[in-house]
Amino acid sequence: MRFAALLLLGVCSAAGANEVSFANEGVVDAPIEAVWKVFATSEGYKVLGPALAEVDLRVGGTIRSRYRADGTLGDTETIENTILAYEPPTMMALRIAKTPQSFPFKNAWKSTWTVITLTPVETDKTLVRAASLGFGTDEESNAMRKFFEAGNQTVIGNVQRHFASGGLP
Repeated sequence: MRFAALLLLGVCSAAGANEVSFANEGVVDAPIEAVWKVFATSEGYKVLGPALAEVDLRVGGTIRSRYRADGTLGDTETIENTILAYEPPTMMALRIAKTPQSFPFKNAWKSTWTVITLTPVETDKTLVRAASLGFGTDEESNAMRKFFEAGNQTVIGNVQRHFASGGLP
């Protein structure tokens, strides 16, 4: 048993040695429970930007989303993320399971995952942090990292604007 644990630690350490990661952060003017609902419910998930969304909140569950309303969930432009872990109302870890057909990065996404953490700050404010991990150093991975760095900041901005305008999850 100890050998298996050491082997697993060695594999994880070796895998992480060449990975590139980054994090986006922003403070949202809302209590942590309200911000959690944005990430953990189908209706709330639309605040992030998609026109269509469905959240199956469980380990191994799927978050399906589609940024344009001119289709249906499950079609070729649907994004599917698998929920790796979650701890309400503070953390959710996701991994892309399926990209839209039009997604330009055909391979780089396969080794990545994202950890979203919510931390209460002050009274009724929440720090949202999206840490993106597992990016390679090849050209496609670098381009995709830039795409997600900008996209994740836009998503956090969407959540900030939603609550700043009095929106409820």
